[in-house]
Amino acid sequence: MGFWRNFLFNLPEVRQPAEKRLPFNTKLKWTLIVLVGYFILTLIPLYGLGEAALQRFEFLAIILGTSFGSVISLGIGPIVTASIVLQLLVGSKILNINLRETDGRKLFQGLQKTLAILFTAFEAIVFVMMGGLSPAAGFSPWTLVFQLFLGGILIIYMDEVISKYGFGQGVGLFIVAGVSSQLFIQLFSPFTLQGAGGQAGRLWVLFNYLTAGELGGAFLILFTIAVTVGIFLAVVYAQSIKAEIPLSFGRVRGFGIRWPLNFFYTSNIPVILTAALLANVQLMGTLTKIPFLQTAANWVNPPAVLGEGILGLIFRGALTNLDIMQAIVYTLFMVGGSVLFAIFWVKTAGMDARSQAQNIMSSGLQVPGFRRDERILEAILNRYIMPLTVMGAIAVGLLAATADLLGALVRGTGLLLAVMIIYRLYEEIAHQHALDMHPAMKKFIER
Repeated sequence: MGFWRNFLFNLPEVRQPAEKRLPFNTKLKWTLIVLVGYFILTLIPLYGLGEAALQRFEFLAIILGTSFGSVISLGIGPIVTASIVLQLLVGSKILNINLRETDGRKLFQGLQKTLAILFTAFEAIVFVMMGGLSPAAGFSPWTLVFQLFLGGILIIYMDEVISKYGFGQGVGLFIVAGVSSQLFIQLFSPFTLQGAGGQAGRLWVLFNYLTAGELGGAFLILFTIAVTVGIFLAVVYAQSIKAEIPLSFGRVRGFGIRWPLNFFYTSNIPVILTAALLANVQLMGTLTKIPFLQTAANWVNPPAVLGEGILGLIFRGALTNLDIMQAIVYTLFMVGGSVLFAIFWVKTAGMDARSQAQNIMSSGLQVPGFRRDERILEAILNRYIMPLTVMGAIAVGLLAATADLLGALVRGTGLLLAVMIIYRLYEEIAHQHALDMHPAMKKFIER
């Protein structure tokens, strides 16, 4: 056990910054460097690639933060899959790791990185050997496997650079980058889709429909845009909902604060894990040809996700009972998966009532009118944290499923994640860097 502990504690890693708190300009610099590097990697094709069957799953590429056929075709898949496995093992107590201790957190991080590297190798082999990314004539499949593995390792360490030197996390940044570029293309691109006539940008198509007098097609496009805007506004509104617990300084009379607990208590983590799990099921079901996985992949895929959504099927009279059942099953999976991962995340990320009570007590705070006792504070927090965890996870799962089923401009889950990630980044910048950012940026943030 000592050998493995030393191995996990001494994995190659990005060095921690010397400063305890990095200035705004430093974080901005590293975030932009990693973001530009990510976009460059998405444009580098795999050397020796023949057929890329995975390109028909381009809607999944947004969730996985990747571009199929590039050197980073694996995207954030291995990182998120490793997180899913570890969350389940620790949450179910199969692995007994005390995350409240420094050694426990180091062990958890080492295990997560090791699993991410192993899943990078495994997924690279599966993608190539199962025909998702086939080598061209005269090229060894291991040439593609090596490139995919190298790209996956780059993503792992780019994520680590963002976590230590940038804003937020690399996983979220890559999702936002993919969603933003796809949204811009879907709205404004003047170029034609491969194998189809007309421009890819929906605004161009809308103009063509209106000039041709095709009001039905124009209405569907307007509805798609309205769904996208509606999901954006709904997520921003839900992010602002908080339960505030009044706290006071025990030794200083007349001074107190309010401890905020967000309605989306676990933020976007549950829906990221759920969406990545469903994406992996769909990819593996298609590539491995295993009947069980193929059936599961069909049922966890929202119907008409590439069209104008459920309304488009109703408008064309093409909605079937199978579509309805598939939509229900997909919604249940999104909601159930979000709740499950939210509960596990609270227990493994130090967000449970006991951990929060310890943080509050160590800050010298207490609830007015109650005796200064950690057990009392934990009991009070338990009334809020678990209900917020479950209700927030249900709400975020329903929002993601609704956006997918109604047919937003980009994959609804990706849109939801992007809005939540950007909102969290906004809050982080506003709270941590109000004093050291450029005056023009500060003025923009305050608005």
